[in-house]
Amino acid sequence: MSEFIEIEVVYALPHQQDTVSLSLPEGATAREAVEASGLLLKYPDIDIGGRNKLGVYARPARSDTVLRDRDRVEIYRPLIADPKAVRKKRAEEGKTMKKGGGPAQEA
Repeated sequence: MSEFIEIEVVYALPHQQDTVSLSLPEGATAREAVEASGLLLKYPDIDIGGRNKLGVYARPARSDTVLRDRDRVEIYRPLIADPKAVRKKRAEEGKTMKKGGGPAQEA
């Protein structure tokens, strides 16, 4: 009898996160985990290998990556804007980025 591994598949939306815990046979890939999670049916806009990329614990991973016990497969949404382009545009306009949420309070 083959061994099983416990993994999680996560898809984060702007205001919620959908997490599915699974038990899969050893040797399962990231793509197999996503397919078994049911998230492709729940969110038909997910396009593995196309617009959406995969990762395992915040590290980019290919869909054929073999998973290990307790891995977390993450489905990444496409970026709306290129962060480098946004910073470059801001610099050209002479704007600076602020740290924190606003002006400092005086004591």
